[in-house]
Amino acid sequence: MISVIIPTYNEEQQIEKTICLMRDNDDNNLVAEIIIVDGGSIDDTVALATQCGAKTICSTRKGRAVQMNRGASAAKQQILYFLHADSIPPKGFATKILNAYNEGAKSGCFRLAFDYDHWFLKANAWFTRFNINAVRFGDQSLFVSKDVFEKAGGFKEDLLMMEDQEIIHRLKRYGKFKVLNDAVITSARKYLDNGVYRMQIIFYRIWVMYYLGYSQGQLLKVHRKLIRKHKL
Repeated sequence: MISVIIPTYNEEQQIEKTICLMRDNDDNNLVAEIIIVDGGSIDDTVALATQCGAKTICSTRKGRAVQMNRGASAAKQQILYFLHADSIPPKGFATKILNAYNEGAKSGCFRLAFDYDHWFLKANAWFTRFNINAVRFGDQSLFVSKDVFEKAGGFKEDLLMMEDQEIIHRLKRYGKFKVLNDAVITSARKYLDNGVYRMQIIFYRIWVMYYLGYSQGQLLKVHRKLIRKHKL
């Protein structure tokens, strides 16, 4: 069985749809619990998630790494599945995760697709089929056995950005990482709010700064300055 963990912050426009579609796509009812870890939303995110039957936790600190670790500590199942609030896993996702786990994968993710038809976004998503750390991002979701997650030390809570990519390096030390063939459908809202090409340039700039060793404060400054409707 699987524990799904979703970090949220002001996601009232999306969370109900995500939970409902995720349940529809869990064709063998392998998801034992859906844990929403909220970072202090001032909208109806928590109320809507509760109405949908999810377990809701209000984190004392905001930040995806902190919130996802909090969700993992509360999870009761052996397989953890981290999902963004604006991403929908593919049909039969839980069965595919369990099959990969039974075949020896200790962690892994799906490929990526966007909910907006644009050639550039399709090109970006095409590269997510490769098992390369540099093209591994949180929008693809992440499954991991709880024991491996704990051995790896969980998400680094001092990271406000790139936490989803950083953890992959550590997870691979403790077992096989597998990229599953199906795609998670994620929202293109950031690209639409900021311009497709402009948004990608910003993402690439932050990615390069991270690998050049810039501080989290410097990355956050660029993010807040350049990205409209940011949530960090």
